[in-house]
Amino acid sequence: MPMTEPQKVRVGYMPQALADRDYAVRLLDAIESAGLDHVGVGDHVSFHGGVGFDGLVNATALMMLNPRLPIHTAVYLLPLRHPLVVARQISSQAQLAPGRLVLGVGIGGEDPREVANCGVDLRTRGRRANECLEVLRPLLAGETVSYEGEFFRLDDARIVPAPQPAPPVLVGGRSDAAISRAGRYADGWLGLWVTYERWCAALELFTRAANAAKRTLDAPRHGLLVWCGTGETREAARRVVASRMELLYQTPFERFEKYTPYGTPSDIADFLLPFARGGVTDFELTVAAEDEWEAVEAAGEIRRLLHARA
Repeated sequence: MPMTEPQKVRVGYMPQALADRDYAVRLLDAIESAGLDHVGVGDHVSFHGGVGFDGLVNATALMMLNPRLPIHTAVYLLPLRHPLVVARQISSQAQLAPGRLVLGVGIGGEDPREVANCGVDLRTRGRRANECLEVLRPLLAGETVSYEGEFFRLDDARIVPAPQPAPPVLVGGRSDAAISRAGRYADGWLGLWVTYERWCAALELFTRAANAAKRTLDAPRHGLLVWCGTGETREAARRVVASRMELLYQTPFERFEKYTPYGTPSDIADFLLPFARGGVTDFELTVAAEDEWEAVEAAGEIRRLLHARA
């Protein structure tokens, strides 16, 4: 497997909360001061009873509040939207803040009701995502698109101005189908809840899918979304990350534990280092701590330690 130098790896922070504008400004300043490379945002329409925050709206707002930090969606639930509308949103965003978006997309499904309430059949969301990507990527490249598929039909559709540059697109998901989708359509894969062994196998599958699609990717951009916990003791760190994950996913923490480093920033950096050497270019860290400022500080220290241990 090709090895990358850890000092080239970007480390981003996914905020725990964005209570209001003033809080968001302070948080973005803290993220930048901690030396982190970007901010990650999630996306949900109506998750487990109605919670969520639209990923592209969130990304645009944060770009307006901080003029420098790139924003990564991790992940935007693409098949719940029409790809022409998404292309227009990205074009509008790029006019305000060109070159600052990395578009991570996924199919969702942790809450089947969310998918169904958006008018999407849970069983077809993978095929729908494929069609979205077949349409979205040429639109973002400035092409005129005529397309007739199972879910979408376009007649000489175009988005002007096309974003310059077009954002990198990563496809997230744990299944072989998601990894193959990334190889066929995207600039890289965005992993979540994977062991290092699974990570290595996934990159091989990505490469085979890209080759089968006759795509040449000289420098794939692969990301890893990692939940982690930090605290005064290892037990405290486990407690805080377990409580947050169980509240969000409504699933016992033991199901996630082997994928979730917790302890000191040094412990977490040790867990991440093999992934950095094995092809991760972008880490999206969701750090659970007693408060958000402690979490940001820990994320910055994790980044520093990853680079120092190259």
